Formats: sequence, structure tokens, C-alpha cells
Amino acid sequence: MASYTAKDIETLEGLDPVRKRPGMYIGSTSVKGLNHLVYEILDNSVDEHLAGFCDKIWVTINKDGTATIEDNGRGIPVDMHQKGLPAVRVILTTLHAGGKFDSGAYKVSGGLHGVGSSAVNALSEYLEVEVFRDGKIHYDRYEQGIPVEPLVDGLLPVKGNTRKKGTRITFKPDPTIFDTVRFKTSSIRQRLHETAYLNPNLTIYFKNDRDGKEEIVYHEPEGLSGFVKDLIKEYEPLTDVVYIKDTRDGMELEAAFAYTNEPGDNVLGFCNNIHTAEGGTHIQGFKTGYTKVINQYARELGTLKDKDPNYTGNDTRNGMTCVVAVKHPEPRFEGQTKTKLDNQDALKASEAMVVEKAQLYFDRNLEQLKTVIDCAQKAANRRKSEEKAKINLNDKKFAFEGNGKLARQESNDPKECEIFIVEGDSAGGSAKMARDRRTQAIMPIRGKILNVEKQSINKVLENAEIQSMIIAFGCGIHDDFDINKLKYDKIVIMTDADVDGAHIATLLLTFFYRFMPELIYQGHVYIAMPPLYRAEIKGEYTYLYNDRELEKFKKKHKGNIGIQRYKGLGEMDAEQLWETTLDPKARKMKRVEIEDNISANQITAMLMGSEVPPRRAFIEENAVYATVDA
Repeated sequence: MASYTAKDIETLEGLDPVRKRPGMYIGSTSVKGLNHLVYEILDNSVDEHLAGFCDKIWVTINKDGTATIEDNGRGIPVDMHQKGLPAVRVILTTLHAGGKFDSGAYKVSGGLHGVGSSAVNALSEYLEVEVFRDGKIHYDRYEQGIPVEPLVDGLLPVKGNTRKKGTRITFKPDPTIFDTVRFKTSSIRQRLHETAYLNPNLTIYFKNDRDGKEEIVYHEPEGLSGFVKDLIKEYEPLTDVVYIKDTRDGMELEAAFAYTNEPGDNVLGFCNNIHTAEGGTHIQGFKTGYTKVINQYARELGTLKDKDPNYTGNDTRNGMTCVVAVKHPEPRFEGQTKTKLDNQDALKASEAMVVEKAQLYFDRNLEQLKTVIDCAQKAANRRKSEEKAKINLNDKKFAFEGNGKLARQESNDPKECEIFIVEGDSAGGSAKMARDRRTQAIMPIRGKILNVEKQSINKVLENAEIQSMIIAFGCGIHDDFDINKLKYDKIVIMTDADVDGAHIATLLLTFFYRFMPELIYQGHVYIAMPPLYRAEIKGEYTYLYNDRELEKFKKKHKGNIGIQRYKGLGEMDAEQLWETTLDPKARKMKRVEIEDNISANQITAMLMGSEVPPRRAFIEENAVYATVDA
């Protein structure tokens, strides 16, 4: 029997927990988590701006791959802390230490948990901090979170004199922690631009010395109105940009929105400059209040008669692009990565704001109001048409289940079941033979499914492959979507490792993102990773997943190597497919995640739209980040 006594209890001191479980603090060790290091330091500088002490921030990706963030704020305190160390060292080496817990230091803050800069320090090969304060340059250096600079009389050494004020932090991510240490500058630029829109009096200077000499200045004096104008620049506007602002219960709330000819809605939320990708109470309150306002006007103007039901929230927001931002003194987020706001007072305040301020605007702008109501009425008509199409789709359920296309699993427990969407009948046949029949379902699809971008719901629901997936998943689409009815914990896209396979996977992901986005947000969508090669030496074989692995294998094993390249899944027999792609104990899969739903929406529209030049530019810029590693 294994020992389990006091000596088996491990305690983690200082920043050890961060290095042991980095995902708990920055979300992941992928490029998303890597970029998060920059955002944690940036948020601290933005907090100085919100406090009224900083109006400039400099962000630089250096030639050596390090990142530098500098601001002209007050500078991190360098005097002696009650712990017997300089305050800056306490902040950078202690979890939950910082000025964010004292409302006198920061009334509003994005870096709320006090783990941001210390987590960055812990996950860096080295970090250097320079504090420009009281005419001096105070300096400190850390390696893997451990201070290495000798103190002078208990304080940081002084490197020289300066007229500047503020803080400069340079860090190099630890390659033993992260999958890659190459920052994704396109995502960083997106974050910086958003930050500039949310802070009209802030100027952010971005330099990318790693990839040549890229320099951009972000300063957006129009604030949220400018943000919305940027978001809708590719579409035909139907209304002016509406801007509303209010202060309630210690919170500052603002929103900007406009309508375009693009169906559906795009409502983005921010709290204390943090993008709340999963929304939260501020978004819920805005939507509830706005729906009330539009329904009230629609009845007053006679568009909705007594017998007519109210417009739904989605109806009233049909064509809307909106940004809602709240500054809250004590926000509660779900998770350290801050993706969803949880404060109930934000719900009440945002609802009250939009009811009062939107009414003031529409009372003075009747033509704009009529356009909004017209968008709502069109959405309501389309919704009724969709409901008829969905009824027809439901009628096909039994015919679908009986036609032998979907190879169902035996278990009815969604938590243990997974469905593989397989390209081609031959691969589908192998997969049906190879699978674990108890928990794994196989759905072969023929060719490329419909590109749902810009397609009507009726056109989408007429597509046989899409019909099959909707029925198989069981959770519905759009307003009828219910994640609790999902029949599979994992939906796995399994296509050939070639251009056509990648295209099919992209079409499937577009469908999921546009019609069932919660599948992705809640981590149910995966991409299988079948190997490209099978290498054989003296009767023993190894599967290799990309050209890089093949080259490493050839260098390590000299002599006669038998190499088989798989042109497609159909070339694998059932045993090979099981042990490489289906066996949960041996397979490699990628889980699909959305790093930022603002850029995800724009990128999807651009990649799946009809304009070629922007698609080509995007592919060229991001090709360096495309990998086939697990």
C-alpha cells in the first residue's frame, strides 16, 4: 500500500505554485498564455492611468525576443515594506501583493488579484525592473522569480539619476515553461488598440524590433464611438453611432452602438479595461434594458400591435455592433483570466443606464429609432421562417438515424462519449472498424460542407451534412441552443493532413463558431492529429506527425529507415487509425479555443468572405505560428 503520511504532503513556497501550475495563473502555456504575460504588466500601467498618474505607455518586442513595458506613472514604490524588503521586491515575489487591495491606492483596477506581475516574474527566465522615482533609477533583477541583485542597505541599488518617472519592466519568458516563446504581435497590437479606445486620454507606443522596425502609435480620442466605427468599417452603416454614459453607485458606465446591414449582433464587454470575452452582468443588464426600450417604442409607434408578441432580445439587436464598458471599484470575475463579470450591481446599473439614456437619445432621433425597429421586425420575420425550417429538420430525425450514415456509440452518457467527424467514406469505414464502439461515434462527411458565412439560415439548414451534425449533436443552434442537451463531450474533426483537409476543418469550425459558439467556448471541439509518416527500423515502427519530427528521427537513427507517408486517413488500416488517432491513451489532439472574440469575429469574416487580398496578408503574417504540435 502506497505511503500517505505527513512527509508526503508537499508545500510550495513563494512563486513555486506558479511555476508548478502556470495554467492556473495565466490560462495556458500556449502562445495565448505567453501573450498574457505582456497583458498582465500592461494592465498595471493602465491602472496607473486610471488613477490619474500616467498618460503614456511604451510596449516593445525586442530583437532578442524579450518584451519591455514602460509607463510614465508614479513608479512602483521602492521604500522599505513591513516585510523587511523593498516594496517593489515584495510585489514581484509575493502572490496577492500590490496596491490593488487598498482602495486608497487604486479606486479602479484591472490587475485585481495581485498575482499578475509576480506570475510574470515566476514564469520568466529573467526579469529586470527599473523604477524612475524621486530622481533616481532603482534597479532589480530576477531569474525564474528569484532576486539575484544584492541590496544596498536593504534597498534596491541605484543605477543613476533621471528626470523621468514611472516603471520599466523587461522580461524573457522561460522556454522550459512555454510551448513557444515567440510573442504573437498581431494579438498584442489588437489588445493595445482596444486599450487605447477604452482610454481616450492615453497614448500607447508600440515597437516591434524583432521583425524589422514596426512602430505604431495608438491614441483614440473618440473612445468607444471610434471603437464601434472601427468594428463596422467593412459594413454598410444603417444608423449613426450612439454613445451613452452614466455614473451609478460608484460605477462609471458607457456604451456605444450602431446598426449595419450585417445580420445578427456583436456585443462586446469590458470591465476596468479587461475584455470580458464571456460577457457577464454588465452585458446582461444592457441587453435586458435595451430590449425593454425597443419593445416599448415599437408599441408606441404601432409597429407591434396588441396581439403581437414582443421582440426577442436578438430581434432588437439585429444588425447591432456594440461596446459596453464599466469601471467598477470591486469587480468579481470568474477565473484569474477575467472572462466574465459577476457583480449583480453592475447588472442593475447597466440596465438602468440604457433605459434612461437610450430613451433620451431616441426621443430626439426618431429616424434612427425607426431604422432600429425596422431591423428588429426583419429579424422577427426571419426568426419565424427559421422556426418553420427547424420543424422540418426535426421531422428528418428518424430517417437520419436509420440510414446507416452515423455509426452511433453504445453509451448514452455524454460525459464519456465522443463523435468523430471524418472526411471521406473510406476513412469513415476504417474509423468505424477501429473505434471503441462503446463510447465513440463516427460520422463520415462527403467533400466540403457549405460555407455558412453570409448564408441565410434556410440555406444552411438545407445542407445535408449540416442537418446530420445538428441532429447528431442534439443541442440545437442559435436561440434554441442548449449545451445541456449535447450528446458528446468531445466533437473531433478528423480530416486529412493536407490543404483540402485543412479547408474542410475550417468550414466546420466556421459553422460551429457561427451557429454553436458555446461548443468552442466550453471546450468541446477538437481537431484530431493523424501522423504524416510511419518510420520503420528493424521491424519496429514509430509514428511521426510532421516534417520536423521526421528530420529529427533521421538524424538520430542512421541506416536503413523505411518511411511510409500517409496521403490521407484512408491509407491507414483500422489498427493504425486506432493507435494513432482514436486511442485516448496514445492519440494527439488539439482543443479549439477562442483567444479573443473580437478578432475571432473579424478573422472569420475575413477568411471566409469573398475578399482575397486581406486573407492573403493574414496568412502570410501568421504562417510562422502555424504548427502541428500537440
